[in-house]
Amino acid sequence: MGLTEAQAQEKGLEVQVGKFPFTALGKAQVLAETAGFVKIVGDGKSGQILGVHIIGPRATDLIAVGGLAVELKASMEQLAETIFAHPTISEAVKEAAEDFLGRAIHLPQRKG
Repeated sequence: MGLTEAQAQEKGLEVQVGKFPFTALGKAQVLAETAGFVKIVGDGKSGQILGVHIIGPRATDLIAVGGLAVELKASMEQLAETIFAHPTISEAVKEAAEDFLGRAIHLPQRKG
């Protein structure tokens, strides 16, 4: 939904990505559905969400949140501050936004 990383780069935007694997979700582990991830493409300067891409189980259920974020020109901060129930697969959307912001607590910290 929205722009891919390559499309955003072609437009000359300062692209940054947040990504969260389903392997890090407790709910996905319980359901034995850990193959997949959420990837959010954003503008590195403004934090605006440019695209949301979901691969894996329940992707068709989760993409509506991504579509809404893109359509409303939401920021990563707004998405990261949205409350998602726990434990759910949908938490991966919030976690990907937190990864973009360098605040993901369920992933190893980025270096640099």
